[in-house]
Amino acid sequence: MGFSLTLFLILVSLPAILAQELNFAKIVVDGTTEIAETDDTYICATIDWWPSDYCRYGSCTWQNASAITMDLSNPLLAKTIQAFKHLRLRVGGSPEDQLIYNVGNPGNPCHPFQQTRKGLFGLTKGCLSMSRWDELNQFFSKTGAVVTFGLNALNGRHNQGILWLGDWDPSNAEALIKYTISKGYHIDSWEFGNELSGGGIGARVEAAQYAKDLIILKRIMTELYWKSSFKPKLVAPGGFYDKNWFNTLLQDSGSGVVNIVTYHIYNLGPANDRNLVNKILDPSHLSNSILGTFTDVEQTVQEHGPWASIWVGESGGAFGGGAPNVSDRFVNSFCALLWHRLMGTGVLEVDTDASPELRIYGHCSKGRTGVTLLLLNLSKQSEFVITVYNRVNVNMQGKKGILLQRSSTFGHKQTNSRDKKEKASDGLSYREEYHLTPKDGDIQSQTSVLNGNPLNVTNGELPTLHPVLNDDNSPIYISPLSIAFIVIPNFEAPACA
Repeated sequence: MGFSLTLFLILVSLPAILAQELNFAKIVVDGTTEIAETDDTYICATIDWWPSDYCRYGSCTWQNASAITMDLSNPLLAKTIQAFKHLRLRVGGSPEDQLIYNVGNPGNPCHPFQQTRKGLFGLTKGCLSMSRWDELNQFFSKTGAVVTFGLNALNGRHNQGILWLGDWDPSNAEALIKYTISKGYHIDSWEFGNELSGGGIGARVEAAQYAKDLIILKRIMTELYWKSSFKPKLVAPGGFYDKNWFNTLLQDSGSGVVNIVTYHIYNLGPANDRNLVNKILDPSHLSNSILGTFTDVEQTVQEHGPWASIWVGESGGAFGGGAPNVSDRFVNSFCALLWHRLMGTGVLEVDTDASPELRIYGHCSKGRTGVTLLLLNLSKQSEFVITVYNRVNVNMQGKKGILLQRSSTFGHKQTNSRDKKEKASDGLSYREEYHLTPKDGDIQSQTSVLNGNPLNVTNGELPTLHPVLNDDNSPIYISPLSIAFIVIPNFEAPACA
């Protein structure tokens, strides 16, 4: 699914920068071949089921943010989702495997989640009324959201400790899907359970049993949607990667049952980790803690489920609702929105002689020619001065040596985008730059600044995200602890044609 919003590793509370160092670096972009491809709905968000009074690690972060309690009439909420055109919303999370749907014969009274000492995650069973399901789907339709819905995969089972045994009872899920079809609601994909794979989080199901039940769900979906021109995808398992468990799941369920393999990433650990800030700004931790998992998941799917796509179905950086004064600080949604608007689906290879504190991602630009770079400066002190080159005109010699014929360089002279037509008449070509920094240099601030202008919501309206224009033949300046999107329309990239 993409990478949920924390790919950008939200920059968090740190001391004010007292001194800066200039570091000159080169970036070489290979626009001849795509090395990977992302989904059109790569940016996604999860709406969970946690009750408003649920607290963890001494913080009650959920408040009225669940699918049951969220204020769907809030105009800012709708406008935020609409800003992404078609934002993927995953409705699900830890309590989903205790959620009963009040349709057909659910076998349980329809009561909201309540806290208890005995229940899974300290909760009783909860209930989704069909009136609320109607409201949610009306909201999805109004905002253009693309919905993935997580089904209760523990219904009918009994537990021995963390292990849940017995066959899944599909009757309640089937009743919900029938109701959904009868109302004409468009659910893009159905996901089966949450974090039941491997050792499980709170609960687990053996892979062979899970695969058996997944075949039943696939058959139900095929039967119920057989008259429909739209066929929703089946997504699984929505949990943490375990090689043997994932292998068995794909082998036992068989060809074509699982359309999308999902797994979760929380490589920063729990939200109460006192070392969280250092982890976020440590390039070696960010790479080494998860790179092997990416490789292993890809290998598993290639060997045992080559018909399936792969999504990171859930990722929040720090698990447990996020860390106060960390997860809710600096650039979050604006960074995701810029990614959605600027980064195309084609992923390009980039090489650099910069230090690891500068993280670089290259994509074909979205809906236009050229390439777009995402640059994250994790350094507290170093400002990077960057020159970008085209692989067509460059030979790389090791990691630190670059022999080059100048293709183009990019600068610090800033021109407001509204002056573009006038400036273009001088015969020069320009690139667009979006530099995100915290207000007043205080990265505990909840106000993001774009190219020197605070991004504030005014009268319920999202701010306009304007770039600055810089001459192609000038270097790019990346401030400490900042995030920048650089759009280069005149970059020759055959892979992006």
